[in-house]
Amino acid sequence: MEKELTQEPINIVKIVLFGPESTGKTTLSRHLARYYNTVWAPEFARDYLQEKWNNERKICEKEDLLPIAIGQMKLENELAKKADKVLICDTDLLETKVYSEEFYDGYVDDKLNKAAKENKYDLYLLTYIDTPWEADDLRDRPEQRLEMFTAFENALKKYNKNYLLLKGSKEARLKDATKAIDKILKNKENLHSFSEAL
Repeated sequence: MEKELTQEPINIVKIVLFGPESTGKTTLSRHLARYYNTVWAPEFARDYLQEKWNNERKICEKEDLLPIAIGQMKLENELAKKADKVLICDTDLLETKVYSEEFYDGYVDDKLNKAAKENKYDLYLLTYIDTPWEADDLRDRPEQRLEMFTAFENALKKYNKNYLLLKGSKEARLKDATKAIDKILKNKENLHSFSEAL
């Protein structure tokens, strides 16, 4: 089980989009992947929970969190091999852990808790709530955006994660993000490149 939640070793720069829902994480993930000519790991939970909603008219339950975490890590590990020096992750297990704590009165599965703290990323891009709320089948708590944002930022501080707060327009966020990522790339050597391996 733990192995399913562990990152496979690979020498690439891993960037995580982190923060509450409807703050532009997926849009920025796509833009960053295009900018760096690489792949991005989408949020496994979206398809998983949309399917659950479509089939059962049920939202996320506590029992869904571990399958979601396993699905996310499987996606990340598969896509890391196809990345060109940088992998953009639309989420990570720390994000799942924060949701678990916030929605289920502090509950977090032990395996998820351990993996969320142990998996490593080069930079977290924390997206602020200055984007318009976009409702869908899965999103809720539009009135608690600041509270959720604070929970995410507190988790990054608590576990001493390297992060950058992104605010403003899509263009401003992309510019700030690429500047920070370029700095990391400059200091890394022999990064895995899918195109060079072909």
